[in-house]
Amino acid sequence: MLRRAVILTALAAAACTATPASESAPRLVERSRPSMGATLRLAAWTADEAAAEASFGEVFDEFERLENMMSVWREGSDLLRLNRAAGDHPVPVAPEMIEVLTQARQISDWTGGKFDVTFGALSGLWKFDQDQDNVVPDMTEVRRRLPLIDYRALQIDARAGTAFLARKGMSAHLGGVGKGYAMDRGIAILRSRGLHNFLIQAGGDMYVAGLKDHKPWRLGIQDPRGPADHPFAELDLSDGTFSTSGDYERFFIRNGRRYHHILDPATGEPSRGCRSVTIVANRAVLADGLSTGVFLLGPEAGMALIERLPDVEGVIVSDRNEVLISSGLKSRLRIVAPPTDGP
Repeated sequence: MLRRAVILTALAAAACTATPASESAPRLVERSRPSMGATLRLAAWTADEAAAEASFGEVFDEFERLENMMSVWREGSDLLRLNRAAGDHPVPVAPEMIEVLTQARQISDWTGGKFDVTFGALSGLWKFDQDQDNVVPDMTEVRRRLPLIDYRALQIDARAGTAFLARKGMSAHLGGVGKGYAMDRGIAILRSRGLHNFLIQAGGDMYVAGLKDHKPWRLGIQDPRGPADHPFAELDLSDGTFSTSGDYERFFIRNGRRYHHILDPATGEPSRGCRSVTIVANRAVLADGLSTGVFLLGPEAGMALIERLPDVEGVIVSDRNEVLISSGLKSRLRIVAPPTDGP
């Protein structure tokens, strides 16, 4: 359940048109580096470039620290130790792991298990990256692993500081919430360092604070079947999170069907019903997990969940190319052009 594309139209324009400013004039300061399987971009509208760069360094370090803890690829991570002890014994994990696993359990409850942090049991069967052999796996093996996906078998003991997967063969994966959790930590760092107007983006997850050049940040939602970096809708946002899950980032097409990386834990196959889901919320970890969970629920059930949750809004493009907009966004979202249709 990895991710996504969000377009920051105003930021891209500013990067192309910015003119030299005096030392005291606010300007856009940007830095980026690879992190958690995506490009982590940081930007601040500030007159103190040195202070912004120092704060950015702290955020980069925090993402690295959390990736060492939550990765399924880095030896010694809390997540690997949890998975290797599945069905055997609880393992001590860091307080941050307790927090992110607890949030994942909550989102799983809200989505009736469509979002499931134990979907890692399917790892290795489907391959969607360009350098991999993109084939439909043996569905007998996929079905064999489905009973190992059950978030209710993840036991979290906050008092003891332990987590436990109750059955052997189970595997947790934080691809659906890890970047969002790290972003929330990064937001706290930047605020604590006195920055008020900034952006954090990691793949399809983004948070914008305050203003850019005295105006809200303008964000674009990728057209799921359009050219790269082509938005079909725009939203002006301050102090909020914007997260998109889509079927167009990692996929292949066989016999006219699009196979993508957002797998339904009930079938083990790529989910059908949505082309993209964008969630607007006040916490990045919440938006991150819900964009995936709503995608898996499908347009109608997904929008019903969005409308039930406080401080959560959303935009869904269905597999029939219909655009569904939550009640709280209808007056704020601008449709630039209808999304392109296609397979």
